[in-house]
Amino acid sequence: MRNVLEHFGRAVLMLKGSIARPENAQVYWKEFMEQCNDIGIRSLPIVLIISLFLGMVLTVQTAYQLVSPLVPKPVIAGIVRDSSILELSPTVICIVLAGVVGSKIASELGNMRVSEQIDALEIMGINTKTYLVLPKIIAAMIMVPCLIIISIAVSIWGGYIAGMFSSILSREQFHQGLVQGFVPYNIFFAMVKAFTFAFILSTVPAYYGYHVKGGALEIGRASTTAVVVSCIMILLADYILTVLLL
Repeated sequence: MRNVLEHFGRAVLMLKGSIARPENAQVYWKEFMEQCNDIGIRSLPIVLIISLFLGMVLTVQTAYQLVSPLVPKPVIAGIVRDSSILELSPTVICIVLAGVVGSKIASELGNMRVSEQIDALEIMGINTKTYLVLPKIIAAMIMVPCLIIISIAVSIWGGYIAGMFSSILSREQFHQGLVQGFVPYNIFFAMVKAFTFAFILSTVPAYYGYHVKGGALEIGRASTTAVVVSCIMILLADYILTVLLL
């Protein structure tokens, strides 16, 4: 418990120290755009592939479970839609991003700490927390919700493709189930989860990477720990948000 509180306090101090006015806005803007590219654009292919197959598998499995003739076929499309919006796209994609993006952030900052690049920047009078940590957090909180929106759309489209090729339901039945019973609040809930998970998967790896001590072995351990802790905190936040908002 003491170690948890110690890590929490150091993380809060790191975030507090990162909120400062940039010394050179142009340099900070360049760093921010690079992080948007790393977190958003480079993660897009894996997000598209996972989302497509999630939707396809969900459609086939839902049709397999709803074998009763009493259950109308458009219900399958409604289940695919709600499952993608509420849980699959926000949670599964963010857990994947915690491994892809989180390990990169932790190893990048850890390498800079071990090679004393962070110390050199601080000697030059640069606030390294603001320059190295804050752009990553802001970029994640902008790009991850965008990836989640794309994931939801691709997942539903994947379900539609699977339904068509498997002859599970017709185009009209899928469109009917997609529109019928739609609750706009679910989109708001998905975006709340996306912003929360984005904050977690950027802050936790940044903390572990920024405070690495030792050599290359410690960088690997910090990256692994950052991914594990990020995934656990995402699942915990998922449960808390579900209880509070649904």
